[in-house]
Amino acid sequence: MKKLLPIIGLIMLTACNDTPQITGTWTQPVPGMENMTQGFVLNTDGTAQSVNMATLEYETWSRDGDELVMTGNSIGNGQTIEFTQTYTIESLDDNTLILRDGDITYKYIRE
Repeated sequence: MKKLLPIIGLIMLTACNDTPQITGTWTQPVPGMENMTQGFVLNTDGTAQSVNMATLEYETWSRDGDELVMTGNSIGNGQTIEFTQTYTIESLDDNTLILRDGDITYKYIRE
């Protein structure tokens, strides 16, 4: 029985790890055009893609605690500008991701 206790403890810790995964496709209504959505895909390999945003190309993402860091290119007026954007993860569950950038809050739904 003593040999089984560490194994049982490990199984229980694994089973209790209900932390929602941030990977996946996250979208929100386009402001002023609520019948359309925009957002991003966070892939397990650290790459990212934009969803319905032609002028904002996400390339990579990483997470450090409650921070989500995304990099990519902003495209417009004949020029491309690289960017790094850091968001604070306010809330994450299986269906909803809420990010904050300063005073602005963004709510995304998992597709």
